[in-house]
Amino acid sequence: MDKSFEPGLIEPKWYAQWEAAGAFKPHGNGDPYCILLPPPNVTGTLHMGHAFQQTIMDALSRYHRMRGFRTLWQGGTDHAGIATQKIVENQLAAAGKTRHDLGRAKFIERVWEWKQESGSTITNQMRRLGASVDWSRERFTMDEGLSAAVRRVFVTWYRDGLLYRGRRLVNWDPVLMTAVSDLEVNNEEKDGSLWSIRYPASDGGEGLVVATTRPETMLGDVAVAVHPDDERYQHLVGKTLKLPLTDREIPVIADTYVEREFGTGCVKITPAHDFNDWQVGARHKMTPITILTLDAKIVDEAPEAYRGLDRFVARKKILVDLEALGLLVETKKHKLQVPISQRSDAVIEPMLTDQWFLDLISDVRVDGKPGPGGRKAITEPALAAVRDGEIRFVPENWSTTYNQWLENIQDWCVSRQLWWGHQIPAWYDEAGNIFVGEDEADARAHSDVPPVGELKQDDDVLDTWFSSALWPFSTMGWPADGQVSEGGTVVADWAKDQDFIPSAVLVTGFDIIFFWVARMVMATRYFTGKVPFREVYINAIVRDAEGQKMSKSKGNTIDPLDLIDGIDLESLVKKSTASLLIPQVREKVEKRIRKDYPEGISAVGTDAMRFTFAALATYGRTINFDLKRAEGYKNFCNKLWNAARFVLMNLSSLPPGEDDATASGTMVESPGEAGGAASSLTRGQGDLPVTAAEQWILSRLAATLDEVEAQFTTYRFDLVAQALYEFVWNDYCDWFLELSKPALNGDDVRAVASTRHTLLRVLEAILRALHPITPFITEEIWQGVAPKLGISSNSVSARAYPRREEFTTGIDARSVGDIEWLKSVLGEIRHIRSEMNISPGKQIPLLFARGSTDDRARLERFSQQIAFLARCESQRWLAEGEEEPASASAIVGELRVLIPLAGLIDLDAEKARLGKEIRRIEGEIAKCNGKLGSETFVANAPAAVVEQERQRLADFSSTLGGLREQLARL
Repeated sequence: MDKSFEPGLIEPKWYAQWEAAGAFKPHGNGDPYCILLPPPNVTGTLHMGHAFQQTIMDALSRYHRMRGFRTLWQGGTDHAGIATQKIVENQLAAAGKTRHDLGRAKFIERVWEWKQESGSTITNQMRRLGASVDWSRERFTMDEGLSAAVRRVFVTWYRDGLLYRGRRLVNWDPVLMTAVSDLEVNNEEKDGSLWSIRYPASDGGEGLVVATTRPETMLGDVAVAVHPDDERYQHLVGKTLKLPLTDREIPVIADTYVEREFGTGCVKITPAHDFNDWQVGARHKMTPITILTLDAKIVDEAPEAYRGLDRFVARKKILVDLEALGLLVETKKHKLQVPISQRSDAVIEPMLTDQWFLDLISDVRVDGKPGPGGRKAITEPALAAVRDGEIRFVPENWSTTYNQWLENIQDWCVSRQLWWGHQIPAWYDEAGNIFVGEDEADARAHSDVPPVGELKQDDDVLDTWFSSALWPFSTMGWPADGQVSEGGTVVADWAKDQDFIPSAVLVTGFDIIFFWVARMVMATRYFTGKVPFREVYINAIVRDAEGQKMSKSKGNTIDPLDLIDGIDLESLVKKSTASLLIPQVREKVEKRIRKDYPEGISAVGTDAMRFTFAALATYGRTINFDLKRAEGYKNFCNKLWNAARFVLMNLSSLPPGEDDATASGTMVESPGEAGGAASSLTRGQGDLPVTAAEQWILSRLAATLDEVEAQFTTYRFDLVAQALYEFVWNDYCDWFLELSKPALNGDDVRAVASTRHTLLRVLEAILRALHPITPFITEEIWQGVAPKLGISSNSVSARAYPRREEFTTGIDARSVGDIEWLKSVLGEIRHIRSEMNISPGKQIPLLFARGSTDDRARLERFSQQIAFLARCESQRWLAEGEEEPASASAIVGELRVLIPLAGLIDLDAEKARLGKEIRRIEGEIAKCNGKLGSETFVANAPAAVVEQERQRLADFSSTLGGLREQLARL
């Protein structure tokens, strides 16, 4: 092995070998285990959220593969309709062209060209993470097989009376000129204004004053609403008001939607441009009035003064005109939530447009034919899947979120006004009749009426989430009867692959429970009769070390590859500010980066980053990612590397052992039937661990593997990481390597051979146990360990995951207890050395007092180990009645351990040093008390600063107590 661990040298080598060997394909005869990769956008690049989520999925996949399950991690990418179209449109714009210059067919060709050139960025980055996706089955939501599934689902739902075309209110992006989903809208807090406007009564009275943040929409008002129990306005209900700036009159209506305490208690109702107003208008059977064009300009039907004006220009003019008329009562500053398009940064407008909708709320078919509607056919089965326990959320509280959304669901707008995507399989004749089919011929064949004139296909495409909702079964080959091939490669076979439905677990974020999780349940249940997955693990959202949301404009984002490879300061600054166009933001980000990363970001490697993610993966909603944690786990990797070097360099080669039953000389093995006991390395009949230290480490390994198995089952990856970390760092490296040295340096040939074997055997088990979380370093070390144990397998990933049954034979509880006692004695001696500043290499005398019969037997049995490991020159028991010399002492059960101090330290010098340190700490405590005793400090300082000062006081007080105790001993 190389002297130092260099992840950059080993990671690319091993991943290429795994993939080339087909190590990630399902193999063996075990039970099926499947994880679906949430398909990242084909336009995307890896971010910390991806890295965290994919670490979890990869750990589960590798773990179950090693447990003997027939494991499939199904991967692929999403066509990302809006994002992809925008990228290509921007490329055309740079050349002075638009998509309309090319026409639809040529534009789509251009998008496919972009996809071939740039669409694999994120999947290549996933390989850097070690993601063991079966790339031979990689899918793309626009490939022919998945497109066939999309058409089949649309046509089936339409013919089942569940899909319909209607005029409804949607989120509209006036720049991209398309409807967008709620997930593509960011509600951002902005500084705005609240304007109070008087609407005069038609009979000449004062009328009512309404408050609005969007005065331009008043041109589309159809009523003013008040609460039915509001006594101030009951006399006006049913009367009319003059709508300012128009020649229209509108009624005053009563509706419980109105909050009496907010503003004036009067609300203008604009059904065509507000979702809540749409509901009010529908209840009162009012005809909505559209006052904005699709590109957010005032329509020609509006008063002449405002026609053709941009919505924000019209706002200013309307306010000027209202003030001139004396109708602008008040203007107040107001914080408001503004819906902003993620893709274009435009302010979203609720817009009344013709769209396709999936019915989710009706009891009967929307086409009037007999049969169940969307509520009974789609929504209620999805609710029942969770209620009846077929699907379980982890943590369980997220099931409430799922249920609440489905119980209050609205019909799903599935159409988008784009060119890139699945074009809706619907055609229109010249009379406006609709024909739906998987192609035009199918649409004609299934129509009840002959078409009038030529048919023209709908220009719209389906929402990206529509094809994503089919991911659990479309990727398995549905609806094809046989194998599905893409580019000449078989990627699915429904006859066999439906065994992977339901998949074992979906790993995803809480923000897409509505948009993806629930819709997969709906579609999979409807078309296969199964649930898509048994469990849904909702992973936390990654934030920065201070708990702030990661944002490019804040300068607190981290590129996972920069953490893996490292990046210097200047390159980091350039990379982080390249896309920031506002100078003030760019300067702020640069300042923060130079402050937070003065030396850039040091490389930690993939394994350390993955271990960090695992260690942070609790059930919480968020995790705070701190680079210092990653650096700490790089130290863990270095510790493992150095321990392996010690074992391999200091042990002579062992004769080949028995080949493990699972070793077949290939990376693609079947570690055993799913859930069965792993095959074990055995020494042979009667050849059991000889020393107590060996028995102790094997017992600790067995207990650790029990803990790991339990925590993997409950998705507590933090506890998996903790158990493995503590065993490797504390039990194996800090204790067993040390405890093995007396045996290795002794004269007992059996003890030497047995200890050597156990050192290697436990190290090999450690590498197997760690492999799902840290695949690269474990593979590299394992390649050196396996031959010494006679293992002929080509990869640690092909070995069975270690289980306690491998390591419990020959373990004597008494021997294990003896080592725990020995550890306690050695630990106390080391603690005294540290407190008394006695050099670790200095030989010391040891005295023992009191103690039980067992203590005396153990001291006699382990005297050699204590002499070697505690660096002691002598050991003896105090005679009965013998006075204890001036000593530092510790207590282990009934036993007193004494280290006489005469000759070990200069007592006067040590007393002086301790006295000086005590006075310094007393001074620090006085400063803390001074601050905390100041009402001004406590009242005005940030809470975090006050808490920090309290913690400093507690730490100093604890230190002072220890120093005084040391001085008292002297």
